[in-house]
Amino acid sequence: MTPDAPDASGARYIPYLVAGAFFMENLDATVITTALPEMARSFGVAPAQLSIGISAYLLALAVFIPLSGWLADRFGPRRVFGSAIAIFTLASLACGLATTLETFTAARILQGMGGAMMVPVGRLVVLRGTSKKDLVRAISTITWPGLAAPVIGPPIGGFITTHFGWHWIFYLNIPLGLIGLVLALRWIRGAPGGIRPFDKTGFVLSALGCTALMIGLELASQMPLQGPLVAATLGVGVISIVLTLRHMKRTPHPLVDVSALPVPTFAVNVLGGSLFRIAIGSAPFLLPLMFQLAFGLSAVTAGMLMLALFAGNLLMKPGTTWTLRRFGFRKVLVVNGLLVAVGFAGCALLTPATPIPVMAAILFFCGACRSMQFTALNTIAFADVKPAQMSGSTTLFSVLQQMNAGMGVALGALALQVAAYVSRPVGADALPTMLDFQLALAAMGVLAALAVIDAMRLPHDAGDEVSGHRAKTSS
Repeated sequence: MTPDAPDASGARYIPYLVAGAFFMENLDATVITTALPEMARSFGVAPAQLSIGISAYLLALAVFIPLSGWLADRFGPRRVFGSAIAIFTLASLACGLATTLETFTAARILQGMGGAMMVPVGRLVVLRGTSKKDLVRAISTITWPGLAAPVIGPPIGGFITTHFGWHWIFYLNIPLGLIGLVLALRWIRGAPGGIRPFDKTGFVLSALGCTALMIGLELASQMPLQGPLVAATLGVGVISIVLTLRHMKRTPHPLVDVSALPVPTFAVNVLGGSLFRIAIGSAPFLLPLMFQLAFGLSAVTAGMLMLALFAGNLLMKPGTTWTLRRFGFRKVLVVNGLLVAVGFAGCALLTPATPIPVMAAILFFCGACRSMQFTALNTIAFADVKPAQMSGSTTLFSVLQQMNAGMGVALGALALQVAAYVSRPVGADALPTMLDFQLALAAMGVLAALAVIDAMRLPHDAGDEVSGHRAKTSS
């Protein structure tokens, strides 16, 4: 057994454990959105002030994810993953017990710190303990809960808040966290690796870059748009990230090993994969708003329609392994990527007169396509990464995923504002119209289509050892 290999008796269950952690992390990023008014009354503040609870959680994730790889190497994945679940669970309890906005925000930051270590370290354990032939199935298991959480989070949050109170949104994490902690300590093995110095410069630069980018994107999604402030904040973020990458390429002991960036199957996730995740991340934001503001549907109906998206995610999962084995990564990424863009076009063509079953069918199609694309991208990212590069690669991949999620919502909001500016004169009704949503969705579809260009540069046999495509075609 390698130092980081999971316990043989529980190895086959590790992906499900990590999937549960991924689900909890992503769910807590969105589940409180429908509970904000009730929480604001409880804290005695305006609902808009509660946005700091969402931003603090996402910011803590972005800042502390780069630490996860170093911590896993320094203290061992078993200790770090178990500690992350414990911190997340205790922070959830603190969130539920909070009586002021200040204490709630502090608890959310602590919760984000725990979440920042859970998923990257869990993914690292899965990658190191899974053979390449089983990698598609393992990554598919990890992926779909993370896709489901942003979709079902708001309806779950609304239901719990209405019938039990907002505190139970966080209390429910406690039994789940305790179960996860017991299973992690039972199944995961892993001794600490070689001790390497802590890269203080890399941490400061990466924290500054991620913080500035997250704040800049948040400012860009608000109206009225403060152009100079947004440009300055995003500029600081971009410059800091560039300096971070430059530093990590040159220092002998970087906080995050970025040596896998030139690997084609990993690089496709950096540019094209980011464009795809940004486009997809805008859908759970734009679609419910369109159904309620432009179509006049109730919040319940809009939520039920979004469950069709989740159903597509879920039901596509069993077919991902067969599809990748039959057609290979490159063809799936190109063809399915175009289908994702078609799905956005279908959403843009919806009108209030469209029958509900037709809307649900289109959303189901979108959910199935995005599930396939996520699984393909998440799997091929590590197809050619060497074992020595795995820790840094999983950390970098997690940072990209987190930043892309935030960028998806921000750019979706920005696209809606730009569409409103283009479609009607200044001073018209401030509420977005159906045309505004259609233009915004079309823009996101174009972004998804641009992501395909990166996949087209992959060799035809990219990732065949993982998908089994080569073995099938030669037989």
